[in-house]
Amino acid sequence: MAACRAGDTLVVTKLDRLARSLSDARDIADELTAKGVVLSLGGSTHDPTDPVGRLLFNVLGMVAEFEADLIRMRTREGMAIAKAKGRLKGKQPKLSKTQRKYLLTLHDAGEHTQAELAELFNVSRTTVYRELKRRAI
Repeated sequence: MAACRAGDTLVVTKLDRLARSLSDARDIADELTAKGVVLSLGGSTHDPTDPVGRLLFNVLGMVAEFEADLIRMRTREGMAIAKAKGRLKGKQPKLSKTQRKYLLTLHDAGEHTQAELAELFNVSRTTVYRELKRRAI
């Protein structure tokens, strides 16, 4: 919030776009108020000095946090169901077991750099480093 100055208005379409939790939203609102920045939520101005304004802000914050918790819960449930059905496998390796074994053999021979190995196997250098690190573990 360093770019905000007194007299500025911070426009936020929904409160869940401003903060991830009610306590974060309150901290941000307090910081903006201390700097003299007006907070506009969904077209209405938040007035932290007004008791009704504080109440509405807190209610909106609780609803936003509740919605985020529901989304997280549904996502976890969906992933657990997909995993149980064998549909959630994660990212597949770039190299097959045969390619991985051959890459390690070539690396051990010391005739190629990691960049050359990456080019030979049509992968990034990061993939080569990751395969070498996996072997070390």
